[in-house]
Amino acid sequence: MRQDAFFALVERLAAGLGGDEVLLCNLDGEDSDFVRLNHNRVRQAGSVRSYGLDLHLVLGRRHLEGGCNLTGDRERDLAVARDLLGRLRERLTQVPDDPYLNYSTTPARGESSMGEGVPVPEDGLGELIGAADGLDLVGIWASGWLFRGFASSLGHRHWHQCASFNLDWSCYLEKDKAVKAGYSGFEWEPARLRGKLDAVRRGLEVMARPARTLEPGRYRAYLAPEAVLELMDMLAWGGFGLKSYRTVQTPLLRMLRGERRFDPRVSIHEDQARGLAPAFTPEGFGKPGRVSLISGGTFKDCLVDSRSGAEYGLPVNAGAEYPESLGMDAGDLPSAEVLDRLGTGLYIGNLWYLNYADRNDCRVTGMTRFGTFWVEDGELRAPVNVMRFDDSLYHLLGDRLEGLTREREMILSASTYGGRSTASYLLPGILVKGIELTL
Repeated sequence: MRQDAFFALVERLAAGLGGDEVLLCNLDGEDSDFVRLNHNRVRQAGSVRSYGLDLHLVLGRRHLEGGCNLTGDRERDLAVARDLLGRLRERLTQVPDDPYLNYSTTPARGESSMGEGVPVPEDGLGELIGAADGLDLVGIWASGWLFRGFASSLGHRHWHQCASFNLDWSCYLEKDKAVKAGYSGFEWEPARLRGKLDAVRRGLEVMARPARTLEPGRYRAYLAPEAVLELMDMLAWGGFGLKSYRTVQTPLLRMLRGERRFDPRVSIHEDQARGLAPAFTPEGFGKPGRVSLISGGTFKDCLVDSRSGAEYGLPVNAGAEYPESLGMDAGDLPSAEVLDRLGTGLYIGNLWYLNYADRNDCRVTGMTRFGTFWVEDGELRAPVNVMRFDDSLYHLLGDRLEGLTREREMILSASTYGGRSTASYLLPGILVKGIELTL
């Protein structure tokens, strides 16, 4: 199903509404290719074409939602959708009024498309397998088009489609010793892929040396963008939503109160203009191109979804109160000089299994795993055995932050739970004067 078929379906459904009924319709679709690799060879390949329709029937302050799958056969899809609409209508009289019901009543239209530079899987994987010759590469390729649409009986007509690719892989030395990497985006650049594989090969050479076990304590460290992503995911867990601020549940409460802050170089924002997510919410509200969340190390604005907007009387600026297109401003540290600036300490490529150790102090704990190395005199010397860290983001992004890289990494979520994710990140690496390792 494409744009014209979706809008035509909504028009035919809206023609059957009665009285003051309002119908809001959301389309969620994808046309994706998936390939699994093992030992640097294709082991499983397949494709998914999936389209789902969500109907939201409103009468006064009462409303109900329901969903169905679509086949692309217009008459069959219309019959299924009409049946769903009828069942919603039957039940609508049984639900109470919703004081926080909030949807756009001003008809608007919009259309966007991006990602025409994505290669077909055969080409991308051919380059990957050739460049990774001799490596025990295990991973997954996901690519193709994602579709989002919103239309209503009030006259809204929004459409968003984007194509992307996502390579998520690990190269194993032996047993659990591996270096993890990934490459994702909207434009395929073979030179970038080769550069990433060259870095993996250098990491594997160091990984072959005897591993070093560190004593608990504070260590100077560089955290690559993939590790910073894990910290951002924790911060996004209640850190940026209006509801969590108003109910005093945000992990950034001390920042909100003016008691703590990040380094002035830290600015974090929701950048809808460059991500995979659509520029409209499931309720038909338009999203701004950017929402500044942290500016100059201090709290700026919240993400406000439709229900919080109704509850607290603020404009809606997000489909949900967590980032979908999170970005952090770059610094002035060239990535090529990271090891020299680090000198002696830890190079942390990834973090795993994070959770809050003390939510009120924004203190996070988790594990190092793949691609953590001991550095001396600006050179990778040895792999480091798995360690647990336990530290506050007020330190890592605050008083112990030494620098942010000038280059940032675009990272697309590899999640496919319920469909390919539209979450994306644009992040620098960070150099810190110390990170606390506990065991």
